Amino acid sequence: MKTILEGTGVALVTPFHNYGTVDFTSLEKIINHVIDGGVDFVLALGTTSEYPTLTPDEKSAVVNFIKETVNKRVPILLGIGGYSTHSVVDKIKKTDFSGIEAILSVAPYYNKPNQKGLYNHFKMISGASPVPVILYNVPGRTCSNLTAETTVRLARDFENIAGIKEASGDLIQIMKILRDKPKDFKVFSGDDLLTYPMLTMGADGVISVSANAYPKETSQMVNLIKSGKTEQALKIHNSLIDFIEYIFEDGNPAGIKFALSIMDLLKYNMRLPMVKINKALQIQISNFINSYK
Repeated sequence: MKTILEGTGVALVTPFHNYGTVDFTSLEKIINHVIDGGVDFVLALGTTSEYPTLTPDEKSAVVNFIKETVNKRVPILLGIGGYSTHSVVDKIKKTDFSGIEAILSVAPYYNKPNQKGLYNHFKMISGASPVPVILYNVPGRTCSNLTAETTVRLARDFENIAGIKEASGDLIQIMKILRDKPKDFKVFSGDDLLTYPMLTMGADGVISVSANAYPKETSQMVNLIKSGKTEQALKIHNSLIDFIEYIFEDGNPAGIKFALSIMDLLKYNMRLPMVKINKALQIQISNFINSYK
């Protein structure tokens, strides 16, 4: 089961009103901003969406609103993951997959399974999912690393495990995946700062946080690399390095949400346990946005 996903994806934020509810007007602005900026697909309910803080009803409302607003202009990737295999499988079985291209499923966090546990977790998810599955490896958040060997084994053993969002930061591990994976298995950068090197090594795209703010530039960089114009792409990459560092320095999505508030795309509100970034970093981000060309 292949996936059509490739190129630039954006992990959508969830805007909130000052009184705490989901701000759908701002969410519509952001969706149109990134699609008009040329992204190839969007991710609903990723880490950047603050999905752990959303109620079940809010999650359903956000996904339905994204489907309606996107209106088939680009594919939608849906985040469905957790640390209980059976709970994730049950969630998949209860999900309406109309308008959904694939799911992004994070490696189980907190309970730190070994490679056998990770393999069997995704085996169960593969068996339950009616759409392609994109693995999500992010050891900095999960405290468990999906190794290159386990990733490739899953890719070979299960037809609908169609790709991985790799955010380990380990370029050797990523090179091994790219070397050994099946031909149709997609590899996406899960780290904005590593998008340029990963794509030049043969990755298929990125699932980006910074593209919420700079979708045009991110998409141009990815497209330039894919067309072999790496020197031009490197100029864009270099121009965004400071911004990417800033937005992750004091917590994600706190940094990107502040940037989007400066761009008048949302009001700067978070849900606990996430809080706003420090004032010094706000000044750095503001200065970058105001001077960026």
